[in-house]
Amino acid sequence: QVQLVESGGGLVQAGGSLRLSCAASGGTFSNYNVGWFRQAPGKEREFVGSASFTGSPYYADSANDRFRISRDNAKKQVHLQMNSLKPEGTAAYYCAAHHAPYGGGWHGDGEVAAWGQGTQVTVYS
Repeated sequence: QVQLVESGGGLVQAGGSLRLSCAASGGTFSNYNVGWFRQAPGKEREFVGSASFTGSPYYADSANDRFRISRDNAKKQVHLQMNSLKPEGTAAYYCAAHHAPYGGGWHGDGEVAAWGQGTQVTVYS
């Protein structure tokens, strides 16, 4: 079973950048899509984007070109680069694994095989 640990969150001024990382252990990394979700205070958790084993990124309709997801299979890591951050980007960010042994992308639906513990991002103006 895969386990996930996020890092890279913190306090950042509006307009700044952060790079979140998700490190995987256990399981067979190639069998999983890995995605990012976020949950702002008082709101439901929402899908941000994901990366398939081939590294192909998939983004939520609400995502924009300020977010970029990348995947390093050798290191078993997935990264979320966030640029030009806005205060409404304040949220707990979670990475998640979706079992996909036959490949294909993930748009955040279906069963989540594992969640990370989350990392807090706070954007101040």
